[in-house]
Amino acid sequence: MGSVLGELLPLAVGVAVSPIPIIAAILMLLGRHARTTSIGFAAGWLLGIVVAVAVFVALGSAVDIGGSSSSTGWVKIALGVVLLVVGLRQWRSRNKESATPKWMSAIDEMRPVTALGIAFALAAINPKNLVLCAAAGVTIASGALSVSGDIVAVAVFAVLASTSVVVPVVGYQVAAARLRGPLDSLKSWLQANNATVMAVLILVIGIVLIGKGIGAASG
Repeated sequence: MGSVLGELLPLAVGVAVSPIPIIAAILMLLGRHARTTSIGFAAGWLLGIVVAVAVFVALGSAVDIGGSSSSTGWVKIALGVVLLVVGLRQWRSRNKESATPKWMSAIDEMRPVTALGIAFALAAINPKNLVLCAAAGVTIASGALSVSGDIVAVAVFAVLASTSVVVPVVGYQVAAARLRGPLDSLKSWLQANNATVMAVLILVIGIVLIGKGIGAASG
């Protein structure tokens, strides 16, 4: 279990620093229906991560990926290459101004159920997140844990990966007035630097995955 959790940590960090959901959560916390909409968003983000990772754990277990270190290695290499490609593309476009997603302009009028659905899609369907969740699922499946061990690993990953969204939302429920200033500053910083931070992190995680994959494939 310890080695599996150790491998999951950088992947969870990669999901946690995804800038779009963090910015969306902050905008909701600064919006008209801050308390209710942000809770729906946080719940959808956490649920999306759980579902995405659980699906890949189930797929990995179905093909008995844990029984072959070679197959696990090649899968990790493939996922690492995908992350490298994504990271390089993001690095090349880091200085370009990206258009704000249309749904963000409607955040002020958004309701909890809509926020939940958007967060779920960002967590479970967004390509960058999906690759990281797939890598987490493969890592858990290849760990040959018990069913309860798989559940614990998925839960730990989901909690760690969702902290950047859940913690501000929970904090806002407790101390809304104090957090408005810091949240606004964080939003501005993320909007200015998110592409560079995310590109570097994805590249590092991709290289780590490839290295671990080569070790497993040749082992």
